[in-house]
Amino acid sequence: MKSFMNTRLVATLVSLFLLFSYTEAKAQSKEECNLKYNMFLPDYKSKNYDRAYENWLWTFENCPDLSIGIYQMGVKIVEDRYKKATGADKQAAKELLQKVYKQRLEYYPDESPGDVYNDYAMFCHENGGTEEKVFGLLQNSYDNDPTSLGLKAIFIYFDGIIERNKDTNIQKVFDMFDNLVDVANAKIDKYSQELDKIREKEESGQELTKREAYLQKAYSTNLKGLGKIEDGLSVKLEKYATCDRLLPLYQEDFESMKTDKVWLKRSVSRLYNKGCTSGAFYDKMVETYVNADPSSDAYVFYAGMQMKKDNDAKALEYFKRAVDLETDNYKKANYLYNISKMMKDKGRYGEARSYAYRALEARPSLGRAYLLVADMYAKSAKSCSGGDTFTQRMVYQAALNKARKAKAIDPSISSLAQRYINSYASKVPSTEDVFNKGLQSGSPIKLGCWIGETVRIP
Repeated sequence: MKSFMNTRLVATLVSLFLLFSYTEAKAQSKEECNLKYNMFLPDYKSKNYDRAYENWLWTFENCPDLSIGIYQMGVKIVEDRYKKATGADKQAAKELLQKVYKQRLEYYPDESPGDVYNDYAMFCHENGGTEEKVFGLLQNSYDNDPTSLGLKAIFIYFDGIIERNKDTNIQKVFDMFDNLVDVANAKIDKYSQELDKIREKEESGQELTKREAYLQKAYSTNLKGLGKIEDGLSVKLEKYATCDRLLPLYQEDFESMKTDKVWLKRSVSRLYNKGCTSGAFYDKMVETYVNADPSSDAYVFYAGMQMKKDNDAKALEYFKRAVDLETDNYKKANYLYNISKMMKDKGRYGEARSYAYRALEARPSLGRAYLLVADMYAKSAKSCSGGDTFTQRMVYQAALNKARKAKAIDPSISSLAQRYINSYASKVPSTEDVFNKGLQSGSPIKLGCWIGETVRIP
């Protein structure tokens, strides 16, 4: 019995010794991890990535769960090494960088995984990764958070969606187009709202802080890129989204989808934007949409349908409902802008301009509203000039002014606005025209017709 107790005592002491040794080793290991981490940190901050590398690598290999900073900083450290390396060293750096992405996802799976998958995918895309691997990573990014997809990644991902579904499930292609455009528009609205706040402060005469000036530039840059997404995706979709293809597809799905508000909204919107509105089926879709979802968006399309039938009183009633129902100024601006487009399509330019200006009151940075007005001015150059060539050129000057205003207030349409500017700039009065007319630069010219605007000679 005594021998048994001694054996137990020895076993207990051994266990305690081992536990103490393990705990002490673990404490020493954590202490060393913190030491190595803090050793590479100053080098990283001073952008001396070569010097930071060895201590960072030790930390990465021995302390994978110490801090997410190991991975956030590690990407830049290894990217720098990859850019400088050649031959076998470059391949080793490439494999290490992929390991950084993988290990971060393993140890920090809930920390912005969509962003990590996006960055990992783009690195693979730019450095010889297979199309299948890149698409798989982008799919993971999209599944985790669609807003994580970067500008270039969106186009690569959409190409993959088209390639995989164009012959078997074209509806999935249309749905993904809408999803990605929604993502881009949500980002545009977010950045525009922030930019409007900064611009409002600037216009009030207050000086911007360094942080605000930096954000102003960053938001503008992001908006320029985001503004290209819808047009770029539309080009890719163009050959598939024709009336001959859309109408049979929607007619086939109509009975099973007629209570789905999102499907109705997207289908009606696509048919409208593609000009597939002349037949009875479009009207049926709009009626169904309004009944399923009596919303501002549905009312705008319903009012447009009434305008097509020359039921102007009813159209105006539903336009008013759409605007009055919406409380969010940015959404209200979009509805007012859509109303303006419909009025323009009916040739009612004066009313269209009025709605465009109301849209700008709700959202001062809605550059497309100014472009709409500019386009109507340009289309009226001959009819509103009274046959006088100089006056006709001054109408183009008015259009040019609106296009320049659009570009100035809305970075998301910068490229589009520049195309308008280039077109109108070639048609305004030349110095010789002004001289021959006996006028001077800066003189006001009153434009007639529905424009009724005073424009100064350039």
